Amino acid sequence: MNLKHWLDSLRVYADRRVASILFLGFSSGLPLLLVYSTLSAWLSEEDVSLTAIGFFSWASSAYAIKWLWSPVVDALPVPYLTRRLGRRRGWLLLSQLVIVGAIVGLGGCDPSEDLVSTAAWAVALAFASATQDIVIDAYRIEILPERQQGAGAANVVFGYRIGMLAAGAGALVLADRVGWQGAYLGMAALMSVGIITTLINPEPEGRDSIPEQQDEPTLVRLGHFLDRSVVQPFGEFLGRRGWLVILLFIGVYKYGDALLGVMANPFYLDIGFTKTQIGLVSKLYGLAMTLLGVFLGGVLVDRVGILKSLLIAGILQALSNLVFVAQAVVGDSLPMLAVTISVENLTGGLGTAAFVAYLSSLCNVAFTATQYALLSSFSSFGRTIFSAIGGWLADRMSWALFFLVTTVAAVPGLVLLIWMMRLFPPEAPVDRPSAAPLSP
Repeated sequence: MNLKHWLDSLRVYADRRVASILFLGFSSGLPLLLVYSTLSAWLSEEDVSLTAIGFFSWASSAYAIKWLWSPVVDALPVPYLTRRLGRRRGWLLLSQLVIVGAIVGLGGCDPSEDLVSTAAWAVALAFASATQDIVIDAYRIEILPERQQGAGAANVVFGYRIGMLAAGAGALVLADRVGWQGAYLGMAALMSVGIITTLINPEPEGRDSIPEQQDEPTLVRLGHFLDRSVVQPFGEFLGRRGWLVILLFIGVYKYGDALLGVMANPFYLDIGFTKTQIGLVSKLYGLAMTLLGVFLGGVLVDRVGILKSLLIAGILQALSNLVFVAQAVVGDSLPMLAVTISVENLTGGLGTAAFVAYLSSLCNVAFTATQYALLSSFSSFGRTIFSAIGGWLADRMSWALFFLVTTVAAVPGLVLLIWMMRLFPPEAPVDRPSAAPLSP
């Protein structure tokens, strides 16, 4: 491929619609850590028990079940906003405004005095954020022609990671200087990026959706939509051989990582690192290692296939948890932290690339977007529902023993994968979609 061809390929990123997806991706990635690891760091500083911190991961369960109300978002208009902005941008603006309010509300809480209010605001933020994700995915697919879908997917992932960086490293550094309330107010202000993008961009034209004005009642139209978007995709998937094993594997593959992830920030703080050190090394440097791991994971999938890549990455992910045992022994050593973050994020990136490729390969071309949303939602159960026990375990054992347990927790997923490799040969041809959506 010559230089001119490369330059022509890169011009797609200069298109206004493609560029706008980058900013929407930022808006999508920003809220996640504010109800996950960043919130865990705040709770840890307020002397909330590790058990309670672990169960706070349930606040983000909305991301795992967002497919349940996605047909409602697709089929029903938002009063006033839909008439002024269109259905997609109406829902997008509504969700973004609720996100801003929930971030401000969460930042105004005092976890040491009122955990219930803190949890309520965290749940509200997660549901609003998950709703925004539903709309952004639909908007991206509908606003871009097929030839720009790849660039749009890349931009949403890149923007998502930048948003996570802002909510991770940015919020921790801000909290060190202006306190947690100031940090959350700063994050609320950053949501203006997504709001402005929503207001200045056009509504998609010619969407394949239910028109507002039809003779049938809204509930009847919603029933038809539910059949097309949920019942049929589910039915097709459940008719496959081994579907139960596949779903179980999707739920537990990254369980060891999820169990560790919810306790990572409390661990760093407990052994003596400052929030700024955590933000710069764990979040900023860690992002670079994650992106490198994703790149290498893509190469690995291309070289050895999806299932073998899942096995290699899964073993490396499990072993990487042992580096945290060494960190627990060494204590607050920055060089050791750099090693720990390098190993953890690099192997995590490898696993993410292989896992996204695997989920994409499972999608029937007739139901690509819906089945991918369903599968990716199911995969997040390990991070949200099952990982809540991490705090309870950490409260009852040393950090070194806890990280040994997280290593063992990765074994069931690897055992299931080996069994699946026997049931479904790695080199078997897969009817993969040409442009399956990517999960940030």
